[in-house]
Amino acid sequence: MITFEGAQVYLPTEIAETTVTVAEGQIAEIGGTAQGEVIDARGLILAPALVDVHGDAFERQLMPRPGVFFPTETAVIDTDRQLAANGIATAYHAITLGWEPGLRDVARGGDLIRAMRDLAPRLTVENRVQLRWETFAFEALDVIEWALSGPLLPAIAFNDHTSMTMRAYDVSIQDRAFELSPDFSIASLDDERMRTRTASKAHRSGLSEDDYIALLGRVWDRRAEVPDAIAQVAQMGRAVGAPMLSHDDTRAQTRAYFRDLGASVAEFPMVMEAADAAHAGGDPIIFGAPNAARGGSHIGSLGAGDMVEAGLCDALASDYFYPSMLAAIARLDDERRADRLSLWSLVSAGPARAMKLHDRGGIATGKRADLVLVDWPDGAAPAIQGTWIAGRCAYRGIPAERYGSPRPA
Repeated sequence: MITFEGAQVYLPTEIAETTVTVAEGQIAEIGGTAQGEVIDARGLILAPALVDVHGDAFERQLMPRPGVFFPTETAVIDTDRQLAANGIATAYHAITLGWEPGLRDVARGGDLIRAMRDLAPRLTVENRVQLRWETFAFEALDVIEWALSGPLLPAIAFNDHTSMTMRAYDVSIQDRAFELSPDFSIASLDDERMRTRTASKAHRSGLSEDDYIALLGRVWDRRAEVPDAIAQVAQMGRAVGAPMLSHDDTRAQTRAYFRDLGASVAEFPMVMEAADAAHAGGDPIIFGAPNAARGGSHIGSLGAGDMVEAGLCDALASDYFYPSMLAAIARLDDERRADRLSLWSLVSAGPARAMKLHDRGGIATGKRADLVLVDWPDGAAPAIQGTWIAGRCAYRGIPAERYGSPRPA
């Protein structure tokens, strides 16, 4: 049994200085007398731990330099420790299952899922999986079916970077039509501009530019079969109740198509038409925390801060940088985009609801005790001082000044 005493506690409807007692992995009491181990939290915030619905920063541990791969177990363990230190108690790793060789191919994705499953007893936080499926990668269907039978139910995100790559040269990624529409305008593979567009992808995959474009052409020939593959994967997801997301929507038609298949979450909508369509349909909307932390999208899509202020964002995801979730809350708070509790819900209750994890995301009696202690002085950046998952301490970062330790000379 543990009691946190003296903290400013982020409760569902108020911030209050009170005690929170944890027993048997759950929040047992709020406001009672101290019991068991007492943690002095004076001057700190006690808040629900973070839930990350989409993070792919683990790729930097797998491949810290282009073409240089590290052992998967080493990468997973290091990633897990980064998550704990950033207050992320539940993480959905966006593992790409694509048709490219290299970092994002199906075999490597399957190996990574298997490593996370096998290492789970040694990890500190709850490492889950988002099956970030490229819809042209038919070779991934067996891996998806296998992964959905695992001990921690994955999410499924429908990605179509193939059509995005194949859009006409005079069409921006934000202006492209619904990918399965007959109105989708298509670029020529023989145009020199395709080499420029695909150069970084070829480098990532380990192929020459010519070989990558040739492979892209063969994969593009599958286009007529893609709707059936999407329907098959969606049926797999519905059968087990997996949360499902569409990715980078640009049209209301896109959102409606995936909603009808059971993919009720809009991940990173790129334009207002798509965000408005998601909101009108009651679909949770996710934006990238780096977008909010930096003050805008680095690719010219919707600004997450504006969407938060407009009530069109339900969750923020780490995307490519785990510290971005806390940094985003700090910036949005400084900009007065919403009140502090509403902002914190974007990294806790909101993503938990989107992923159907009803046992976490808030500090209330009976909820799972996923908690963080946060040091957030006025006018300064917040920092995590402790992370607990189901009442178990996953991380403590006690600064030098807290208990009078000497500073280095």
